[in-house]
Amino acid sequence: MRTKKGHISSAKMTGTVTVTVHRSIFHPLYQKRFMRSKKFLADMGEFKDLVVGDTVVITECRPLSKRKCFRVTEVLERVPRVSELKEEEVIEKTIHREKKHTVHEKKSSSVSSASSASSKK
Repeated sequence: MRTKKGHISSAKMTGTVTVTVHRSIFHPLYQKRFMRSKKFLADMGEFKDLVVGDTVVITECRPLSKRKCFRVTEVLERVPRVSELKEEEVIEKTIHREKKHTVHEKKSSSVSSASSASSKK
């Protein structure tokens, strides 16, 4: 069975993803390397949470439809999800807000101590 490694370029169909596979070709006359790509339709199988940008391994199988002859067998790398990014933003805002509060508290305490010191003179 043939296996290919590629990136998911579309995940809008139910149970199917479009995987773009890049390959490098060497031109015999010009002695240059260049990239060619091809899109394959693959069945998601047990991987239901695939999104655009994920790196996957697809394996050839019996024809599942007119154009779909591959199955996703492994997920190599996942792209950060929107929910994860939102959580990170919330955490960063909270940390930044805490830093602001501590800086303002230090400034206000130093200002109040300076004003009380000047009033004592």
